[in-house]
Amino acid sequence: MDPKTDDDVLDAVGSRLRALRRDRGITLADLAATTGVSESTLSRLESGQRRPTLELLLPLARIYDVPLDDLVGAPRTGDPRIHLKPIRRFGMTFVPLSRRPGGVHAFKMIIPAEPEPLEPTPQTHEGFEWLYVLSGRLRLVIGERDLTLPPGEAAEFDTSLPHWLGSADGGVVELLILFGLQGIRAHVRADPHRPPQAERRR
Repeated sequence: MDPKTDDDVLDAVGSRLRALRRDRGITLADLAATTGVSESTLSRLESGQRRPTLELLLPLARIYDVPLDDLVGAPRTGDPRIHLKPIRRFGMTFVPLSRRPGGVHAFKMIIPAEPEPLEPTPQTHEGFEWLYVLSGRLRLVIGERDLTLPPGEAAEFDTSLPHWLGSADGGVVELLILFGLQGIRAHVRADPHRPPQAERRR
């Protein structure tokens, strides 16, 4: 297969930018107000009618919080290593495992040990989540349900339901998480004959 030319790389930027914006739930008007780039320019950039330049891409990379190389989809330089950048949020560590904008995003999540059990503080947001416990014992609160998942168990749920993840016994918990927009689910499916709840599998 012939390697991609610079023109091929630049031609693919528009669709990548559109996927990122929709994935973030941002309108063109909102993006224009935040970046200072006109709405018409952003629209032409996404449709491929405007050539991407560094001046246009830098503010978009900052807004989407992605490296410029990922935004452009530049070819790799031959180094096969993946340089993961852990993200610290809510006292937990998230290691992004996927790089493709849009669609389902994969993370390794590490919940640190706590000397005292934490009080659940359920949150809601748009999307759908699938998780698999690698080690430790996960406490998963979804609505009125309070579940404990040992290593090897999985769950999937609609994140518009109040939910919270923590350690069931105060120890470290490591898990894999797939997160998609509303309507985008992992291949694990809940039994349609069971009432709505987290679907656990061994």
